[in-house]
Amino acid sequence: MHAHLTTGDWWFISAGVTAVYMAGMYWCMPTSKSKRRTLAAPLVGWVFLLPNATVKGYSVSHTLYFYSCALVMFIIMLAPVRKRVAADIAEQEEKPWDKVPLNTFSLYWLAGTFTVCTAGMACLWPFLQ
Repeated sequence: MHAHLTTGDWWFISAGVTAVYMAGMYWCMPTSKSKRRTLAAPLVGWVFLLPNATVKGYSVSHTLYFYSCALVMFIIMLAPVRKRVAADIAEQEEKPWDKVPLNTFSLYWLAGTFTVCTAGMACLWPFLQ
C-alpha cells in the first residue's frame, strides 16, 4: 500500500466514507424501504468482501481501499440522477406487479459513471501497491 497511508489511515478513511455514503444514500432514496436497503449495504458488503479478500490474499489496506472506492462510486453514480431514480423506485414500489421502465438518461449515467469509476480504481491500483 502507499507509503504515506497506513492501515490505520485506511480505517479512518473507510469510516468517513461510510458516514458520507449513509448520509448520501439516505438523501437519494425516496422510500423507507429503499433507505433501509441502502443503509444495510455496507454491512452486506463486508459479509462478502472479507471472505473474498481473505481468499485472494489481499491486505487489510487493499480491502479497505476497495470498500471505500465502491461506496464513493455509488454516491457518484446516484447523486446527480437521484430525482429520476427516486421517481422510478417509488413508482416500482407502488406498483410491484408492473415492471417500471428505467429512465434512459439515468441508465446511461449509471453505466457511464460505473465504467469511469472502475477504470479510475484500476488506474490508481499500481500507485497504491
